[in-house]
Amino acid sequence: MTATIAAPARVSRKSAAARHATLVTRVLTGLLFTVTGLNGFLNFMPAPDPSTMAPAGVAFTTALYATGYMLQLSSGVQLVAGLLLVAGRFVPLALAILAPVIVNIFLIHVFLEPSGMGMALFVVAAEIGLAWAYRDKFRPMLQAR
Repeated sequence: MTATIAAPARVSRKSAAARHATLVTRVLTGLLFTVTGLNGFLNFMPAPDPSTMAPAGVAFTTALYATGYMLQLSSGVQLVAGLLLVAGRFVPLALAILAPVIVNIFLIHVFLEPSGMGMALFVVAAEIGLAWAYRDKFRPMLQAR
């Protein structure tokens, strides 16, 4: 007769402050991406004046419009992921599909359009913080097999 002893399960005990910070960050980030995703379809926020933007930023945005689909795709991804974050459902999936969008937002503000860097840094920090809070959900995906 062979007995096996199971390894103790990893118990994650977050403080109340950490749980609340994660909740607030998740909801705020979700609302931000929900609103910007909806704006991509409904255009209810005023567009920035191109004369106040860097020429490289204007050229990039013009190229995205010219594709006929890229801005709609990006808006759709932002809308779906934002709604998932607000609802608290499939949060790791929402974070994974937002990651390339957030990297692009950050790099646009670093290289093409320096205005708006504050918001870009906020979404980068929120993504990193939420990914850390949900790191146990990402662990199996990051194991080498």
